[in-house]
Amino acid sequence: MKPAYELRMVVEKPADWRLEVWQLPSPATPRLKAPQHIASVQGAGLRMIENRLLKRLAREKIVLGSLRPGKEKAWPIDEDLALVLGLLFRVLAPMRNLDRIRQVADGLERMGREEAGYWLGMVMGRTHPRRVLAALRLLLTTP
Repeated sequence: MKPAYELRMVVEKPADWRLEVWQLPSPATPRLKAPQHIASVQGAGLRMIENRLLKRLAREKIVLGSLRPGKEKAWPIDEDLALVLGLLFRVLAPMRNLDRIRQVADGLERMGREEAGYWLGMVMGRTHPRRVLAALRLLLTTP
């Protein structure tokens, strides 16, 4: 029995869309009564990692395509992809430096499942995860 995750694409305006990772209720997660939001990315953060993200999703046979404004589409994803995407979306949200974004994204791709799960658990378990995310950014970038 494994937890169930979903990747959602939400289009609000023709050029304004976002990707979200959700954990769904399943027998493996009896504490969940409703879907739980893990992370999302949109705007400049999404545009900066879009090519890398599309390649990763293509390996998983997920093609985003296009949607009309006000529409939403969802794909089931496995736990490993959910961990990496959730952590990637949360870590990159405030970043603007392209070199550091590349370093962090590369580091997250090299990260093992257990390590990614640890960091995402640290982020999700706090009301204000700013310091945890800053520490992870620091560990994954070289000055």
